[in-house]
Amino acid sequence: MTSERESYGRQVVVITGCSSGGIGHALARAFAAEDCLVVATARSARSMADLNDGDHGRSFFLQELDVRSEESVQNALSNVLERFGRIDIVVNNAGVPCLGPLAEVPLSAVQTTFDTNFYGALRLIQAVVPHMASRRKGKIVNVGSVTVMSPGPWNGVYIASKAALHSLTDSLRLELRPFGIDVICVVPGAIRSNIGNSGIASYNQMPEWRLYKPFEAAILARANLSQGPNSTPSEVFAKKTVAAILEKNSPRWFSYGQFSTLMSIMYYLPLFVRDFFLKKAMKC
Repeated sequence: MTSERESYGRQVVVITGCSSGGIGHALARAFAAEDCLVVATARSARSMADLNDGDHGRSFFLQELDVRSEESVQNALSNVLERFGRIDIVVNNAGVPCLGPLAEVPLSAVQTTFDTNFYGALRLIQAVVPHMASRRKGKIVNVGSVTVMSPGPWNGVYIASKAALHSLTDSLRLELRPFGIDVICVVPGAIRSNIGNSGIASYNQMPEWRLYKPFEAAILARANLSQGPNSTPSEVFAKKTVAAILEKNSPRWFSYGQFSTLMSIMYYLPLFVRDFFLKKAMKC
């Protein structure tokens, strides 16, 4: 296992949500390919055990971390600092889907989504900023969503949590500038990953809809909207994203993947035009 001495001259990168099949997993491999020391985290170490295989196995330090728990966050970061002495980059990637009509999604599901997608990122930020500020150096990367640019139906809770993360990122970028800490908002388009399966799994835990039963097929179809045949492979997205993050002057905003350009255009359309297209596409 890599020690502090072996990590000399390499950037130490902490990434949340690195379970196999997800964007975080692809980002971990892409950072390792750039000779970074990657602290890959997830709620279960077994879900990312394959990162220790192959040529880059010695580039990974696996840690169990639940972003919903302040104790878990503090313990994981303490382990990293004790072992390597520093953290150069934090990537807040952990996220969960939440499908369903806003008028009927249980508030408990809303709270769980925000606790992971928004508060989870903030917990890690608040835990790592004192260390980065003491070094007057560091990068915080928050992974948002291109859906924030043009919110549609059936995924409103997830989109709202990512919109909150986008806003947090904008404020944080200005607040941390005096301490030499860069803040980057990464905005994936439609990236091939396991999010569709996760969305369906979470949907199956929802109660039976009362008002929206006739729309069930459309809601379920929304789970895999980003997983079409032309969606961007996670490896391609990760390589492009890591290259941007590792630039000396990193971009404040980086968006890549299928639909990223289209959604940016949709953002500037009049609302009645945007609504027309979204209603037609998502059958509401």
